[in-house]
Amino acid sequence: LRADIVAVASNHADYAQLAGSYGVPFHHFPVDSTSREAQELRILDLVERERIDLVVLARYMQILSPRLCEALAGRAINIHHSFLPSFKGAQPYHQAHARGVKIIGATAHYVTPDLDEGPIIDQDVAHVDHAMTPAALIRIGSDIESRVLARTADLDSALQRLEHANARLDDFARRDGLTGLYNRRHLDEVLGD
Repeated sequence: LRADIVAVASNHADYAQLAGSYGVPFHHFPVDSTSREAQELRILDLVERERIDLVVLARYMQILSPRLCEALAGRAINIHHSFLPSFKGAQPYHQAHARGVKIIGATAHYVTPDLDEGPIIDQDVAHVDHAMTPAALIRIGSDIESRVLARTADLDSALQRLEHANARLDDFARRDGLTGLYNRRHLDEVLGD
């Protein structure tokens, strides 16, 4: 990924050692029905303190509160392990196997209060057959999820760079009284850092 990963936060401590091996700080925020609000406040505190631009939910398997979804609107994405809109929720590869599907996939979408309903950013698929086990589908699906995540993070990064460039162009236009007509020299001056 062309991004700086500044933290990994999880409700399980399983990947603390892996994150540490890459020099990425790991934050264990356990959650249950009685601690959800406090756990989400810890997540928001981390996002604000570290000035995090993009929150990636990968295998998080918790439904975020509407309050947290609103606070992270437009900067939280979920990598869902199915080709949405099919097989929402838990164990989609088992659902796909039970239905005998011939294509499995992964979907990256923006997080909204509606479970797995946010605007889709990217998807990918692989062809499978009826002889494959759910375990085989999970292995194939994991590779698809990785590809979708990499493309999505790059896309989100590109969109942020474009938004930044557009803001700088707007500032330049206001300063010089222009109305959005820029030649190559202006673009090079504005984008040249």
